[in-house]
Amino acid sequence: MEILLEELYKTDINIDKFHFRKIFLQIPTYKSKGVSKSSLLLSAKSYQINGISQSGKSKLVKNYLLGLKKSSYLYIDCRDIRIDIEELNKTLPLFCTKNKIDTLVLDNYIEDINLVNAPQIILCSERHYEIEFLETLQLYPLDYEEFLAYEHKYDSTALNHFFQLGAFPSMHKINSDERVIYIQKTLQYALESMEFDILVLCTRMMAQKLSPYSIYERLKQTKKVSKDKLYRSFESLNSKNYIHLLEKTDHPKATKKIYLCDISLKSALSIEKHFGRLFENMIYLELLKSNIESYYDDGIDFYLPQSSEVILGMPFSDERTLFKKMEAIEAFIFTYQIKRVTAVTMSREGDVSHPFSEVVMVPFDIWALGD
Repeated sequence: MEILLEELYKTDINIDKFHFRKIFLQIPTYKSKGVSKSSLLLSAKSYQINGISQSGKSKLVKNYLLGLKKSSYLYIDCRDIRIDIEELNKTLPLFCTKNKIDTLVLDNYIEDINLVNAPQIILCSERHYEIEFLETLQLYPLDYEEFLAYEHKYDSTALNHFFQLGAFPSMHKINSDERVIYIQKTLQYALESMEFDILVLCTRMMAQKLSPYSIYERLKQTKKVSKDKLYRSFESLNSKNYIHLLEKTDHPKATKKIYLCDISLKSALSIEKHFGRLFENMIYLELLKSNIESYYDDGIDFYLPQSSEVILGMPFSDERTLFKKMEAIEAFIFTYQIKRVTAVTMSREGDVSHPFSEVVMVPFDIWALGD
């Protein structure tokens, strides 16, 4: 095992052009003259970076390592089939001490691997681990603003490109005729069989109310399914953020609405088309990545209690359609004292007069890039 560690230690890290993300690792810097190296190392944060497959975890940490001295770090991909975990646990502590490893990175971390006493430890994993001394960074696929960093020009074509590619950073390098199969293979490699089957069904029910029991009822019609295993797999998908669940306002026990981690999964795992739900999923992900608390309700796509705002996904609506929608949700607006109703559209802008709330129509690209 020491031979493998020596190989990994000497291997140079290379990444293609790096686009900075809103999540980043802070490189320790000397704050003043006379700060010793040992003091600097003690100030270096240790992290666990959580995110689904292809969200950009590995590239983020590799870009960080390129800012450090080559001999100061050791990068290990725990999925390397050459690794014997038992031998690694015996060898790694001594190896890190012997080579004065300041930063140890365990990418695709496996819980059976013991953490060593290094000044800085960085774990990358789909799952979150309750490790007290690690600061957690949650990395999602690109939001719209991050996506624009990959684009050559910022105009209407950028939004259309976003719909075509989705938010996985790697999609910009995959040929258009290979993207669907690439996503399918990526998910099949990352997920267990039951998790993948559930995810496929979720793509057909995107932006709709869906419970684990209803998934069980549907899947058992075509294959033998264990209810307990299905429930565990559903919870695993949710905890790893491949799917997201949205509660109903003031009804936490009501059936939740389900959203996908990225809109590209819809076309990759299903032939069904429903642009309205796809658009709603896009809006949800922007709210999620901005850490904005939201709920759904009857006739309400998203209720934002902190700002007393309602968000409606209405890609191709006009003022007349919005006015009718306002009539349908007026009771909710009055009950919750809604100050603003924002109808997110594809391109239309405008406003509607209303006695209780400010009502506006805003194109998605302007809304997503707003404060």
